[in-house]
Amino acid sequence: MSTLFSDALVIGAGIAGATAGAHLVATHRVALLEAEEVAGYHTTGRSAAIWILNYGTADARILTGASRAFFEAPPEGFADAPLAHPRAILNLADAAQLPHLEGTLAEGIGLERLSVDQARALVPAIRADYAVAATIERDAFDIDVAALHQGFLKQIKAAGGVLALRHRAGRIWRANGLWHAEATTGEIHAAPVLVNAAGAWGDVVAGLAEVAPIGLQPKRRTALIVDPGQYDSTQWPLVGDVGHSWYVRPEARRKLMVSPADETDTEPCDAQPDELDVAIAVDRMQQALDIPVHRVEHRWAGLRTFTPDRGLAIGAGAAPGFFWLCGQGGYGIQTAPAAGRLLAHLVRGTEPEPDIKGAIRPTDPRRFA
Repeated sequence: MSTLFSDALVIGAGIAGATAGAHLVATHRVALLEAEEVAGYHTTGRSAAIWILNYGTADARILTGASRAFFEAPPEGFADAPLAHPRAILNLADAAQLPHLEGTLAEGIGLERLSVDQARALVPAIRADYAVAATIERDAFDIDVAALHQGFLKQIKAAGGVLALRHRAGRIWRANGLWHAEATTGEIHAAPVLVNAAGAWGDVVAGLAEVAPIGLQPKRRTALIVDPGQYDSTQWPLVGDVGHSWYVRPEARRKLMVSPADETDTEPCDAQPDELDVAIAVDRMQQALDIPVHRVEHRWAGLRTFTPDRGLAIGAGAAPGFFWLCGQGGYGIQTAPAAGRLLAHLVRGTEPEPDIKGAIRPTDPRRFA
């Protein structure tokens, strides 16, 4: 087979690979190799993302804040509809969680304390005996994940980049200053730069390239759709407990998405929901909300992949021209615009903008060496 040459080879075409490629195309010819027949199949396509500034590790919050302007005003022609839709975040606390709530208020940005009555005015289904206090983050919004992902892919294609679906990397090696990746189709792609954006398979890709892994751990997250019964939940905030052990959020067609906020260690795989996790999700919601569940209309699971310290991994690896964009955990969508921008600066060796400069050190993958 002939070898196809580019300037940057990106492994994975989920949100990480898409944002990496889109931010590199101004200076690099980009090729994305994706193992599945559709881009973003495993994690990006199963994410019900929301932009929450007060969520995640310190580096995730830096990149979340730096991504806001992109979501609110994307480049002209990037998407056919707005990417951001306002959605507040309401966190409830029982008596045992009250110290956690106080700490969250002290450390957070733009959080307000609400009484239980004020919380019930927003979400009438809250049981009177469940919570003693609440916080609200009004300055949050839903993200149109599909539009965001497709917008990045569209930018890559418009610049002459290649999206190679059903091209799982079977062999990866470096020779004569170039990284080579042989796909299971037999095609070989080569470039001086290789970006590992393979999500849950990030350490697998590193192993193929004989680069030291960083200790990525995929974790299963479960979600399901139920009918809120007598309630019109369309304007509700996202509701959960301050300890992040469950949450619900309005979904299309006047439904509710429910999650037990589970993080079950697993191998990289096509994640499927476990019936016990589905039952736990319903039970935790019903402890807080007076919503009968007669039928679970839909259920699914996805993977959230974390580094050992739960921070992101963005930057150079332990081999020349090898870069990581992995370990986004549950923050991959809301940090995507800034994460791609940071990765592109590090690949080019240019100075990042002040709003993302503070994320360079905490996201450096070499901290796991």
